[in-house]
Amino acid sequence: YSFLLEHFYIVDETTSMTKQDLNGTKLVTMDLSAKLGKEEPLVLIYHTHGSETYKKVNGKEGSVIEVGTALTKELENVYGIKTVHDKSVYDMVDGQLDRNAAYNFAGDSVEAALRKNPSVKVVIDLHRDSVENNIHLRTKINGKSAAQIMFFNGVSRLASKGDIGYLYNPNKEANLAFSLQMQLLAEEEYPDLTRKIFLKGLRYNLHVRPRSALIEVGAQTNTLEEALNAMEPLADLLDQVLGGG
Repeated sequence: YSFLLEHFYIVDETTSMTKQDLNGTKLVTMDLSAKLGKEEPLVLIYHTHGSETYKKVNGKEGSVIEVGTALTKELENVYGIKTVHDKSVYDMVDGQLDRNAAYNFAGDSVEAALRKNPSVKVVIDLHRDSVENNIHLRTKINGKSAAQIMFFNGVSRLASKGDIGYLYNPNKEANLAFSLQMQLLAEEEYPDLTRKIFLKGLRYNLHVRPRSALIEVGAQTNTLEEALNAMEPLADLLDQVLGGG
């Protein structure tokens, strides 16, 4: 437990973790494999904060939605994993930015998408992080500059009040296993691709499926190209975990 916390996680001050939550042996041995026929969607990608953009290059920013499109193509064209990509923007309401209410709007749409596509077993909320302007989250993957990524878990617990009953997540353990297994695989195969897993107190719609993940791809100081270059290794990680390998 202490080793995991020290080496693999950042725990936000709003929450706390227990030894029961971070049972390393249980999390790394959980079977998360999931394969379907090529005609049925297995993955849903969406963006709670679809208005997030990257550093301007030649006057163009590029958005996190374009990164989702790249991941979709990689999963489908390289690995044969049929993917649904929701390109809706949930954090702009009547022209005003509202990134907190966005989780309610996105959650309703995700539930509707899952009813429409009951075969989906993997739900990914793709984001772009915000950092200090002097920080550049990048690494080299296959000779290309790529944005670093960060897996993010909401654990439905506030440090001050304990578990949040009305935000109960029956899939919290599987969510934690999903991010940890991808993190460990990345450490082995793509050193420096990932930052530490971030744990925060609310639920962030991660309850919808056992294999739900919120993933931050780079930050506002990264270019779109760097974010796009991170999708090849991310797709590989997803394929390996879902393939049971």
